Amino acid sequence: MRRLHLLTIAMAAVLLVGCSSPVVHSPHGKIYEEPQAAPALALIDHTGQPFDLTAHRGNVVLVFFGFTHCPDICPTALADLARVRQQLGSAAARLQVVFVAVDPERDTQELLAHYVTAFDPSFVGLRGTAQELAPVIADYRVKVQRTELPGSALGYSMDHSAFIFVIDGAGNLRQRLIHGVETVDEIVADVRALL
Repeated sequence: MRRLHLLTIAMAAVLLVGCSSPVVHSPHGKIYEEPQAAPALALIDHTGQPFDLTAHRGNVVLVFFGFTHCPDICPTALADLARVRQQLGSAAARLQVVFVAVDPERDTQELLAHYVTAFDPSFVGLRGTAQELAPVIADYRVKVQRTELPGSALGYSMDHSAFIFVIDGAGNLRQRLIHGVETVDEIVADVRALL
């Protein structure tokens, strides 16, 4: 009798597990409910070639705006995005990280190439003149402001939003994450849900 009771409990547990609804992923950050095409990134990459966002269709693209002389937010954000790629394992082949440099005076092609690839060889750095950057910054609604630093060897800093934009494989802007708010594990889960 005891054996029949245990068998009944085991069968009920199997049925409950089999009938339960699958776990649904809840994305993080600001969610763009209506699909909207991601704004173009008509800039030059760190190898000197024009960048074409549409060439990355089928991949998830993470876009972060910053500058190479940034002392804190940019290097930690890029280090976190490198960890995202590592945690994705083989799925990382379908992820492209793009760093848009907002300091055209100092972010040369050579410096940008060294900077982004130090975090991960697959990362792409984009740059342009102030005139070329202005519409990209406006389209992504990123705040960028030059702040003079009298007495500092740097001379000035570039204050900027710490957003990570998530673009799906169809080229749609899906989410806006904030570096330091969403964790690496949460970003990994969000990317996996879009792959």
